[in-house]
Amino acid sequence: MTTTPQDLTSPSAGSTTQGSTTRAGTPRQQAARDHLWQHFARHSTYEAGGEVPVIVRGEGARIWDDRGRQYLDGLSGLFVVQVGHGRRVLAETAAKQAADLAFFPLWSYAHPAAIDLAERLASFAPGDLDRVFFTTGGGEAVETAWKLAKQYWKLQGRPTKHKVISRAVAYHGTPQGALSITGIPAAKEMFEPLVPGTFKVPNTNAYRGPEHVRDDPKAFGRWAADRIEEAIEFEGPETVAAVFLEPVQNSGGCFPPPPGYFERVREICDRHDVLLVSDEVICAFGRIGSMFACDDFGYVPDIITCAKGMTSGYSPIGAMIASDRLFEPFRHGTTSFAHGYTFGGHPVSAAVAMRNLDIFEEEGLNSHVKENAPAFRSTLERLLDLPIVGDVRGEGYFYGIEMVKDKDTRETFDDDEAERLLRGYLSKALFEAGLYCRADDRGDPVIQLAPPLTIGQAEFDEIEQILRGVLTEAWARL
Repeated sequence: MTTTPQDLTSPSAGSTTQGSTTRAGTPRQQAARDHLWQHFARHSTYEAGGEVPVIVRGEGARIWDDRGRQYLDGLSGLFVVQVGHGRRVLAETAAKQAADLAFFPLWSYAHPAAIDLAERLASFAPGDLDRVFFTTGGGEAVETAWKLAKQYWKLQGRPTKHKVISRAVAYHGTPQGALSITGIPAAKEMFEPLVPGTFKVPNTNAYRGPEHVRDDPKAFGRWAADRIEEAIEFEGPETVAAVFLEPVQNSGGCFPPPPGYFERVREICDRHDVLLVSDEVICAFGRIGSMFACDDFGYVPDIITCAKGMTSGYSPIGAMIASDRLFEPFRHGTTSFAHGYTFGGHPVSAAVAMRNLDIFEEEGLNSHVKENAPAFRSTLERLLDLPIVGDVRGEGYFYGIEMVKDKDTRETFDDDEAERLLRGYLSKALFEAGLYCRADDRGDPVIQLAPPLTIGQAEFDEIEQILRGVLTEAWARL
C-alpha cells in the first residue's frame, strides 16, 4: 500500500465529502478554520464544513472536548502523557520555576534545572552514556545525533564516515536531516532534495517478514540484523557513521525486536566501527517498562535520543544522551559542537521533567507497566477472533493492531479501500465511540495504542470493547 502518510488521529481527518457545506459552529470553531494550520491535517475537510475537534480538558486517562464529551485517551496525546492528564503538581512546578528563572539559554551558561536533569538522565542511561545535550523535541534530538556523529568521525580523522542506515517505514522526525533518516518515501518526496547519505534496510515486522524465517523469531531476528551488516559492507564501513533504530519501531504499527536482534546489531556496529543510535523519542520513560527501552531489550547504544514522556507533555523538551567516548574530543583545546537551540533545556521544561520523574518513582510507574503489560497484551489479543484483525503486536503499553482483508493469506487493503476504511470510517467512529487513538497507514493499515502508564485492567477492557464494536462494524461495511 502506498498512500500518502496522514495523521489520522483526528476524527475529522476523512475525505472532503464528509460534513455539510455550511461552515457552522462556535466562533472558536470558525477561528480554527480561518487561522489554525494543523499538523499533518487535510484542511479540505474543515473547508467543507467538518468540525475541528477542540480538546479543552484532561484528567487521568480521560479528555473532554468543548461540547463536554468524554474520551479515553488511548494514545497519551501522541505517545506523550505518561503520568496522565491533570497533574496539578506539574503545573505548579512550572509556575514556581518561571517565577524564579523563566528563561536562560545553555549557550556557554547553565542553570540548576538543566544541571539536575542532565545528572538524573545520565543516572538512568546504561553504560557510559553520561553527556546530555538538550533540545526542544524529538526530531531535534535526532538531528543533533546525526550532526554529532558526523563531527565525531571528522575529529577522529575519518571524514568519509557520514552515512546513516535506518529501517524501512521508520519515522525519525521532520527536520531535513531527521526526515532523510525517516524511511517513509511518501513523507519525504514533497521536501526533496533532502540530506544525502541515508540508506534503508528491512524492519522487524515479522508478520510481513520473509516466509522462510517468519515463524522462527530467532532466525528472523538474525535475518533482519544481517541486512544491516549487508548495507554497511555494500556502502563501505569507512563511509558509514551510524545506524538509527527505535527499540520498538512506531511507524507501520509497533514492530518489536525479535530475540537476539539488538545483540547482533551491537556486534555488527562494533565490528565495523559504526555508532548505534537508539531513537527512544517514543519508547523511553516507561512506555516499554524501563526508563530507557534499550534496557528492556538488553543493549547499550552509543547515543540515545528522547523527548515526549520526559515531561509527560506538560512542557516541551528533548535530549540527546551520548557516551563519554563521543564527548572526549570536545574536552580539549578549542573544539566545540557548533550546534544548539534557543529553548533547548528550557528552565521551566527541565524543572517539570524533574518533577515528572519524581512521579514515576513515587508511584512505581515503571513496575506498574512491567506488571500489567501481559494483561494489556492478552486483552488486545481477544480481538484476533475478528476477521478484520490480522495481527496484534507490541511491548509494554505500546501496541499496534493490523487490519487485513484475508487472515489466511494476510492480504491487505488497496489504496481506495484503505482510504474508505481509515479516513472514511475508522478514525471518526473510534472517536465518536469514546476512544482517542490512531489509525495509521504509513505501512499496512493499523490502529495504534499507547495509553497513559497509569491505567489498568478496567481501561484495557474498555479499549477492547470499543475497538471490537467499531472493527465489527468496519468489517460489515467492507
